[in-house]
Amino acid sequence: MTRVAAKLTYREYLLLPEDGKRYEIMEGELYVTPAPSPRHQLILARLLYTLMKYLEGHPVGTVLAAPCDVVFSETDILQPDLVFLREGGNAFVTERAIQGPPALVVEILSPGTAARDRELKRKRYEHFGVSEYWMLDLDLSTVEILRLESGQYHRHSLTARPGMLTSPLFPDLALPLDWLFR
Repeated sequence: MTRVAAKLTYREYLLLPEDGKRYEIMEGELYVTPAPSPRHQLILARLLYTLMKYLEGHPVGTVLAAPCDVVFSETDILQPDLVFLREGGNAFVTERAIQGPPALVVEILSPGTAARDRELKRKRYEHFGVSEYWMLDLDLSTVEILRLESGQYHRHSLTARPGMLTSPLFPDLALPLDWLFR
C-alpha cells in the first residue's frame, strides 16, 4: 500500500497557533522554527531602519519585517525576515498577508535555519520570481545577494565586513557592514 502525505494549504496554515514560533509551509510541508535570537533581531532592526530611512527620500515601495506572511501559492506560505515591495510590482498587501512575490526577500541565517534558507527557501523564492534575495550570515558577517536573471538566481555580490552593502534595487544606498553586524 502506498502512503500519500497530504499537503497543507493556506487554509490549514491560518488555523496554526499564535505561540511565538514561526510557521511556514513550503510545497505543502510544515516547517516550525523558534523565535530568533536577540542578535538576529538587532541586525534586522538596523536593516529595517536603514531601508525605511532610504524610502523616506526615495518613495519607490514599502519595506516590512517579520512576522509577516507572504503567500506565494496555496501550499507556499513563508515568513521572510524582511521584504521589500516595489511600487507597481507583482506583490500586494492584503489585510492578512502579502500576496505574490516581493521585489526583495531577506533572510538572516541562523545555525538552525541556514541550510533551509540556502537551499529550500532559495529555490522557492526563485521559483516564484522574487527579483532579489539577500542572505545575511551572522557568523561570517557577510551579505550574499542573488539576483533573478532569466528565471534563475545568480550571485550578484558577496560582501564581507567591513565592506558596504549596495544593491541595484536601492541606488545611492551604501550600508556599512561594520555598523550592521556590530
